[in-house]
Amino acid sequence: MAQQAYVTETDGGGSGDERPGSRLRRLWNRLRESWHGPGIWRRGLILAALAILLALVMLLHSRIPNRIGNLGSLTETFLPWFGLLIPVLLVLGLVRRSATALIAVVLPVTVWLNLFGGLLLSDKTGTGGDFTVATHNVNADNPDPAGTARDVAASGADVVALEELTASAVPTYEKALASTYKYHSVQGTVGLWSKDPMSGVKAVDIKLGWTRAMRATVTTPEGRIAVYVAHLPSVRVKLEAGFTARQRDKSADALGEAIAAEPLPRKILLGDLNGTMNDRSLNAVTAQMRSTQGAAGSGFGFSWPASFPMARIDQIMVQGVEPVTSWTLPRTGSDHLPIAARVNLDTSS
Repeated sequence: MAQQAYVTETDGGGSGDERPGSRLRRLWNRLRESWHGPGIWRRGLILAALAILLALVMLLHSRIPNRIGNLGSLTETFLPWFGLLIPVLLVLGLVRRSATALIAVVLPVTVWLNLFGGLLLSDKTGTGGDFTVATHNVNADNPDPAGTARDVAASGADVVALEELTASAVPTYEKALASTYKYHSVQGTVGLWSKDPMSGVKAVDIKLGWTRAMRATVTTPEGRIAVYVAHLPSVRVKLEAGFTARQRDKSADALGEAIAAEPLPRKILLGDLNGTMNDRSLNAVTAQMRSTQGAAGSGFGFSWPASFPMARIDQIMVQGVEPVTSWTLPRTGSDHLPIAARVNLDTSS
């Protein structure tokens, strides 16, 4: 009886016994061929243009005008997040098999790493320090003020600044912090609690018509320091008006003037500035003080919103003292995360 032979045809017309290695080689050859030829340079020109535009926006962010909806400040507030567009462009360049697009993506990668690589890739935190500070926008609608106060005090801070205090909640915070902090003062909606004696307490006029900033002299074993607490006005993003921050900017200028006029050489600013260190509108403050997070923190230290932090609008800034470490505290009942820092008051050595 005759036997019938069955032959399985393949793409190459060969035997069905083709080895897996041969199929892989053929697939690799096809991929390699698709990346050769003039098309690899002509494809993806739009992607390349978008990559160059992204690099220019990050590189020249300070040149973006604020005249139209404070667009410059809005860009600077969320500038680190522009880096998320880079992997998108990279993947699209690979899908389009465009060498032009892939080479262009190198530009925004370089700019982003130059701006933020030091924050993301290096840990500047140190050890030691002789003074710890903490600040927290506790949120006027906080459902657990007592628990929030205890959580912030657990940081071991020598001084604690609280913002967005309501008259009804102040007694709760005072009671919760009384056993840890012997001295305190509340001015308007901001307050300062200290383990060391306080004097020279007064409200600071930031051109609002009501009190949202204060200063005090704290007398530590290492000497006197001026501590400022501030809650600058909120900003809004409106479709018809853009990033509205005129009152915040005016208050920032007033706060900067008060700090510049401070006679004590050692100064610490604690508070919710409703802006990041990149925001040019805070230059009156940021130009004369150092961010503890930027100088001695790890990562970006985003503090708002607490559910998914996207920006560090809560700040600890210093002048005349040396930052040692800076960190973000666990979430409380507020929509902000508390932040803390440890500094050296004695900078003589």
